[in-house]
Amino acid sequence: MPRPLEGLLVIGLEQAVAAPYCTSRLADAGARVIKIERPEGDFARGYDRVVAGESAYFVWLNRGKESIALDIKDPGGRALLGRMIGRADVFIQNLAPGAAARAGFDPAELRARDPRLVTCSISGYGEDGPYAGMKAYDLLVQAETGLAAVTGRPEGPGRVGVSVCDLGAGMYAFMAILEALYARQRDGKGRAIAVSLFDAMADWMNVPFLHQVHGGRAPARLGLAHPSIAPYGVYAAGDGGEVVISIQNQREWLRFCAEALERPELAGDARFSDNPLRVANRPALDREIGGAFGGLTREGMIERLRRADIAFGAVNSVADLAAHPQLRRIEVETPSGPVELIAPPARHLGEARDYGPVPGLDQHGAAIRAEFAP
Repeated sequence: MPRPLEGLLVIGLEQAVAAPYCTSRLADAGARVIKIERPEGDFARGYDRVVAGESAYFVWLNRGKESIALDIKDPGGRALLGRMIGRADVFIQNLAPGAAARAGFDPAELRARDPRLVTCSISGYGEDGPYAGMKAYDLLVQAETGLAAVTGRPEGPGRVGVSVCDLGAGMYAFMAILEALYARQRDGKGRAIAVSLFDAMADWMNVPFLHQVHGGRAPARLGLAHPSIAPYGVYAAGDGGEVVISIQNQREWLRFCAEALERPELAGDARFSDNPLRVANRPALDREIGGAFGGLTREGMIERLRRADIAFGAVNSVADLAAHPQLRRIEVETPSGPVELIAPPARHLGEARDYGPVPGLDQHGAAIRAEFAP
């Protein structure tokens, strides 16, 4: 069965995380993706060497692509890239602001030459505005958007442990490109797309923003606890194992007290009779719950929660994730041999998906140069 984007050509003048995330998903869907790398390679190739000598980020984000190393400041390299884009359906780039235009690949000019072309530019802070020229990396944007201010423990802000700003921008770019390709089927016209890391994370910050603007105060940092629902947070068993418990309504609260805590009288305690009161009296509530679970192991605690049909999640390590019975994996080839990755989240039921290999630097350069020769 052909994949949805087979027959489309995507040129990615890309590096690091955001644009490669987007183009890897286009490749998964069947598009032919040609990755343009600088002569020394995408710098993400050098982030680490943990995957049999390959970079973890690079292996994850570049499967199914072809690689060509080009110096776009060189007239020959620039001309070759121009010919490639001239045949493309999608051109995506995440160079420093203005760099693509200075090299002769301004998206507006490319679309003027080929009105069917979809262009997508990913930047740190957008194409205009006072921050447009600023360098932007994931942790910097986590700080600028206030994400760090609502992440971590009460004593200080924290970093989300994965590159959420890059990944959010890549996801939005992927969605917008699919919309543009769908629209092009109807009217024959390409689209201009611009996505920034700042805008992507700012969108995810809407709930804290609304609390701040309309309620006068942003949610506090509570570590593994929810700022406006209780009990919804982490609780320790007697053996030190931790479990996050979530109570979403009054029926669950009554059942939690009676069956999980084996303290039915707690449901009628005036301090805890509804969610706003439980939030207001969270320290006392946490002491009661901690006392009820203090004599159990983590597995015993989980068994009680399962029996009472209470929502919970074990506080797992990455090693626990690697052994998780629910985790799905795929295998891809790399220049250093086959590697197992976590499978993409969308399951295409009844359809087998093949995932292409991770390319070596300039692995396809000779063939691409011959194909796009003048």
